[in-house]
Amino acid sequence: MPKKEMVVIDCGDTTYVVPKDQAESYLARGGKIIHYTEAEKAKFNGVDEKSAEEPSAKDDIWQEMYEAARKEYHPEEISPFFDAHHVVAAVQSAKTGKIYAGFCIEGASGVMNLCAERVAALNMYINEHNTVVRRMIAFRAEPPKVNGGMPCGACREFFMQFAYENRNMEIITDFKSRKTVKLKDLIPNWWGDKRYKEK
Repeated sequence: MPKKEMVVIDCGDTTYVVPKDQAESYLARGGKIIHYTEAEKAKFNGVDEKSAEEPSAKDDIWQEMYEAARKEYHPEEISPFFDAHHVVAAVQSAKTGKIYAGFCIEGASGVMNLCAERVAALNMYINEHNTVVRRMIAFRAEPPKVNGGMPCGACREFFMQFAYENRNMEIITDFKSRKTVKLKDLIPNWWGDKRYKEK
């Protein structure tokens, strides 16, 4: 399989490594290509394929979830107001063990934004009417590493409200080592526990 040429784009607060044929959408939003020496560029162009940035070939559920989410990663502008597919996620259903993918969609009005994690969870709910998630992975161009892949505050709150059991869902924060954290550890002393106990 031919290797894709990669480019590094500086978008101000975040730097992305993306295939060259996907760079246009980032540049349209004000990103700038960072120029490296030939030796530095080599690591982004497939020379070091076994680097920490690449997923492990280990055959496990996290690998399956990564592959499912990665299929949704193709950043694009879907209208003059909406960008999508620049963050992706996958969840594993605690009910069936099936994997459901999702992608981020962001509009000019922030209240209409949907994170990839929530889209994946809603995909699960549509397909099996289940709200309990066993595992979750989220990332941009590469799998999470060193405390990466953390859900935002809105997503943490969403999953806590979606089902009581979601406090025990595993979130992968480093793909290479398979390090995870439980949702309850990211949102301790949650305000909604009392309402669950009253049910």
